[in-house]
Amino acid sequence: MTTVTGAQDFRTPGLARLARRVIPTKHAVLTAEDACSAYFTDAEALEVKQRVHDRYRTNPKALHDHLLEALALRGTEELLDLGCGNAFVLERLRPHLAAGHITGLDIAPAMLEAARRRMAGVATPCDWVEGSADSLQAFTDDDFDRVMCVYTAHYVADLTTLFAEARRVLRPGGRFLLTTDQPDSMVEMYDVHLRALRAAGGPAHLAKASPKARISLANGRRLLAPHFDRVRVLEWQDQLQFASVDPFMDFYRASYHCSASAGPAAALPALLDALESHVAAAVRQVIGERGYFAVTKFSGTLICS
Repeated sequence: MTTVTGAQDFRTPGLARLARRVIPTKHAVLTAEDACSAYFTDAEALEVKQRVHDRYRTNPKALHDHLLEALALRGTEELLDLGCGNAFVLERLRPHLAAGHITGLDIAPAMLEAARRRMAGVATPCDWVEGSADSLQAFTDDDFDRVMCVYTAHYVADLTTLFAEARRVLRPGGRFLLTTDQPDSMVEMYDVHLRALRAAGGPAHLAKASPKARISLANGRRLLAPHFDRVRVLEWQDQLQFASVDPFMDFYRASYHCSASAGPAAALPALLDALESHVAAAVRQVIGERGYFAVTKFSGTLICS
C-alpha cells in the first residue's frame, strides 16, 4: 500500500525520461566511518542542506509534517531516532512528544553535541547515545514505542542486523520508520552534475548514483518484509526552486553524493572546482531561461509494524 503526504505531485513525463537517461545504475558507497571522519566532523554541511531546503521548498508540508503523519503519535511515546544528526527533525517533533521520551543515537560525536545544544532546556527528557544503528546492545527488548531511521540506513554496514535490532527494541504495536528516497530523486541535480563531470574530464568511476540507492523506496519493502509483518509506503514529494545560483551551489556542495567527493578515489580539489564552475554555468542558464532551477525530491517513509 502506498499513500502520499499532501496533494502535490511533481512527477512529469519529462522528469521520468530524464531519470531513465541520466541516473547511473551503480551507486556510490559511503560507510558510516567515512561519513563520520569526512563529513560529520561538524554539523555545518547538514545544517546548510536543512536551511536551504526549508527556504526553497514548495511543498507546504515539510519533512516533519510527513514524519508526524507516519509516526501517529499520542504524545507519550518512547521514541528512538537512529542517526539523529543535529536533532533538526527531533526539535520539530518534540512538541508532539511533550509527555514522552526521546533517545537520539548517532555514530558522530559532533552530531550528538549539536543535538544536545539544539534540545537543551526542553522539558521532554532526551538521551543521547553514541553508536551505530546496527548495534543496539545499549537497549533492551521492547524499549520503544517508535523507532525511526531518517536518511541514515544507507550508511549502515549491516542492514539485516539493523532491521532485526529495530524489531527487537520495538514494543508490540509499535512502529519502525525508515525514510529514504526514490532512485530518481533530485534528477535535475544529477543531470547538471554528470554533464559537468564529463565536461571536466572526470573519471568514469565517479559517475554514480546516491548511496541512498542501496536502500530506497524501490527496494525497501522487499528488504524489510522478512523482519516485519506489515510494511507500507507513505510518499513525500517536494521541489526546491532556486531563482539565483548561489543558494543552489550551497546545496550542491553540501550534497556530497552529488559532488563526486564520496567513495574511494574521491575527486581531487581541482576537479571539484571545475565541477562547480560547470554546474554553476548550467544552472545560471536554466534560471535565465525559466526563471528558476528546480530540484525535485521523491522521498518517503516505509512504515513497518
